[in-house]
Amino acid sequence: MIVIWLSVCIPVQRRELMPAERAYSMTEMLDLLRDYDFSKQRRLSFEYIMFKGVNDSLMYAKELVKLLRGLDCRINLIRFHAIPNVDLEGSDMETMTAFRDYLTEHGVFTTIRASRGEDIFAACGMLSTAKQQHVKL
Repeated sequence: MIVIWLSVCIPVQRRELMPAERAYSMTEMLDLLRDYDFSKQRRLSFEYIMFKGVNDSLMYAKELVKLLRGLDCRINLIRFHAIPNVDLEGSDMETMTAFRDYLTEHGVFTTIRASRGEDIFAACGMLSTAKQQHVKL
């Protein structure tokens, strides 16, 4: 199984948020994936962390459909969990459901990953961030 983080699907914005985009462009990577033989793999999956007001509008869903055209893949939508001193919020369930439904209706198999651990401050990224910032849990 190959899993790729793809939370920003617009190249200019992706370069701002992910410096690695300059060296390894998303479009080049997707072209390579289109030519790869996945017959011996379980599946190709993309992780899409949803940030309220950043990448959760219908515009981004439309871009994903265009970007992933021709790839047999799955998208896992993941709600961003609040992290101390980070000015981002996770999308609400209504927005995530509409986003998922749009992708599914346009041929992209999409799931919403169940959120776990946020209630005890242990969701993805939260523990390491707290440790780095010496935040008491």
